[in-house]
Amino acid sequence: MLMQVTTQTFTHSLTIYLKDSNAYGNTYFARYFEWQGICREKWFFECISSDMLQKEGVFITKHAEQDYLQETFPFQEVSCELNAYDVKKCSFWLEFRFYANGRPVSVGRQQIVFANHAKQITALPAAVIERIKGYAK
Repeated sequence: MLMQVTTQTFTHSLTIYLKDSNAYGNTYFARYFEWQGICREKWFFECISSDMLQKEGVFITKHAEQDYLQETFPFQEVSCELNAYDVKKCSFWLEFRFYANGRPVSVGRQQIVFANHAKQITALPAAVIERIKGYAK
């Protein structure tokens, strides 16, 4: 009998405000990187480890990118879905899918590496890896 593994998806909603837009009224591209960070931190705090592993080490963003699919505008609600993939002993990738009015507006990725306080790459605790894998697609 095969056991089916259920992947969880973390979702966080944001509202776009005037401060998030340019003179043409569309959202600054840089906001999506800020929103990636907000969603990543909220996911890690709520779902993985509420102490953010501060005693064990630090998270380093090794790679970040964002593909823009459609413009967004002030006062739209944006929903971000987050999943992990390529989870390894010392690193993992996150994918961020942003939606407005039910339509995809942007997709981003980050590679996160865990390091000790001396900034040397080190293994994540095994229990943390297992929790992250719960969000792997």
